[in-house]
Amino acid sequence: MNSPLSAATIIFVATIATSLLALFSMPKLLDRCLFRPYWIKRRAQYDTFVTSGFVHADLMHLLFNMMTFYFFGFNLERAIGPISFLVLYFAGLLLSHVGTYYKQRNNPEYASLGASGAISSVLFAAILYFPDQSLIIFPILLPIPAPLFGALYLGYTYYASKHATGRINHDAHLGGALTGLAFVAVTEPGVYGYFFRNLF
Repeated sequence: MNSPLSAATIIFVATIATSLLALFSMPKLLDRCLFRPYWIKRRAQYDTFVTSGFVHADLMHLLFNMMTFYFFGFNLERAIGPISFLVLYFAGLLLSHVGTYYKQRNNPEYASLGASGAISSVLFAAILYFPDQSLIIFPILLPIPAPLFGALYLGYTYYASKHATGRINHDAHLGGALTGLAFVAVTEPGVYGYFFRNLF
């Protein structure tokens, strides 16, 4: 059973609560949390590297991210511990914004939001630790192996980034995935051997 004070539980609850509050009760909160690279230095909005990860574009965006976090985040925290989990999550959140910042830093119209980069870092680290894990996504009622889900996740990300609409930062998925893979390589490289031995 998950501890009620686990890092994953706190992030999970805080993200859902803040997103729902911003979507339905406090639109100014959502606007203030948006990641706007053009204004990072001009208005000292450095906090939006983090705050943008706690708000979402709509209920489907929130549901997809939290569903992925639920299936992979809690197991991963049990495997690596709460401190390492927090480091991974916020490293994924911060580093996944770096590419977007340099790409959009001179575009005053660009704004994005969502925990996608952090979720992606958790997902890909968890896939290495638990290559035999699977999940079921409605309406697909067949178990999807975690490595396949990861590949589909990145494939969708690539497609969505080429046809981007709205404020979802699809580019952050790749940055988050690389962060998760690098984190495991640095903290516990032996996991890669376990992953490949159990992949087939």
